[in-house]
Amino acid sequence: MTPVAQSSHGRFLALIMIGLGFVGIGIMSLLLLNESTSASTQDFSTVPAKVDYPAPELNLTDLNGNPVSLADYRGNVALVNLWATWCPPCREEMPTLLAFHEKYKSKGFVLIAIDQGETVEQVLPFVDEFQLTFPVWMDISSSAGRAFNTMNLPSSYVIDRNGHVRLMWIGGISERNLEKFVPDLIKE
Repeated sequence: MTPVAQSSHGRFLALIMIGLGFVGIGIMSLLLLNESTSASTQDFSTVPAKVDYPAPELNLTDLNGNPVSLADYRGNVALVNLWATWCPPCREEMPTLLAFHEKYKSKGFVLIAIDQGETVEQVLPFVDEFQLTFPVWMDISSSAGRAFNTMNLPSSYVIDRNGHVRLMWIGGISERNLEKFVPDLIKE
């Protein structure tokens, strides 16, 4: 092969290699795009643990400073949600919790949101922003977290009509998982 032919042949091979590289990058991009699309349709929220133990005694105050007690809700199914305004997953799950509460409140279900460690002045704008209609309790000393033996936020506990904790979530809750696990307890 002449030097000119070798040079042309080398450039041709280099162009083929570059082209194959671009094809490979394109294929990988499509695979990654497809994977991220299917991942976004999946539900990555926490699945509850099934438990059975007596609900703790909780005596706190509501947003107006009135005394409230978990014992006052015996006979209802209560979802106790421990949260804080600064917690991103707490903010994310709040519309879902509100919608679930609105759907089932006429069936003896109540959602009790217990803010952990903040003041009424910090909590009221959050309550207004999300237009919360369920009871919001204040827990400046985070005693509810200690009573439920957690400091993770959000954490949620479903208490049956007899006062036993039956489901426990550590992490955010999705509508799908609420609908999958809680209505059966409401029907009991």
